[in-house]
Amino acid sequence: MAIRPEALAFGAKADDYEKGRPDYPPSAIKWLAEQLRVDSSSTVIDLAAGTGKLTRALLPTGARVVAVEPVAGMRDILRSVVPAAEVVDGTAEQLPVPDEFADAVTVGQAFHWFRGEEALREIHRALVPGGRLGLIWNVRDFDQPVQAELGQVSERYRGSTPSQETGAWQSAFRETTRFGPLTEARFDMEQVVDREQLVARVVSVSFIAALAADEQAQVVNEVSNIARRYGSHIALRYITRAYWCQAT
Repeated sequence: MAIRPEALAFGAKADDYEKGRPDYPPSAIKWLAEQLRVDSSSTVIDLAAGTGKLTRALLPTGARVVAVEPVAGMRDILRSVVPAAEVVDGTAEQLPVPDEFADAVTVGQAFHWFRGEEALREIHRALVPGGRLGLIWNVRDFDQPVQAELGQVSERYRGSTPSQETGAWQSAFRETTRFGPLTEARFDMEQVVDREQLVARVVSVSFIAALAADEQAQVVNEVSNIARRYGSHIALRYITRAYWCQAT
């Protein structure tokens, strides 16, 4: 099944994604694993796993983790940095697993990319009765001056690319009968990056990765100038938003 062209751009910047994107705070992972009832007896699908930022955080639970990722470049990095995970090609709307395969499904930084109704139908199919779905995002804190400046550089290129921050993704949950209501928790977190990581963080954004070479170079120059003003190590603030719900 086809995915959005902007999402395909992640493949070309998979190394930058791995280098520049933050991990999830341990407190958020602990909360999510507890709500999803994930332990050593569980099978978990980590959906749209990217380079495995969430996959690697789930493995210490002892669960069997199957990472599903549609972009080949991201899968390559995932296999190299998270060798303990099972990595397969697939999408939220077409999961490569049998019915009632998983006790839990997790989605990091990605549900807003999905066709919500189709994805929830397919996730429900893949879950055991009463299985649970967890969502998590590290959201940039634009109240922080450096994050605001970086946002001004990148957001002018967003166009129609979906964003978690609009909340449009939640409509699928309001309309579905396959899952109960979402429960949310929020966690503050900070990522300390050097100048190279800061550039990687911005160029790994899908719609920046999809830009022509000259426009990407302009973005890199602007972000490099910001980095020089803020010093060799920069603390980026995020708000981690985590959610879970149960299959009905």
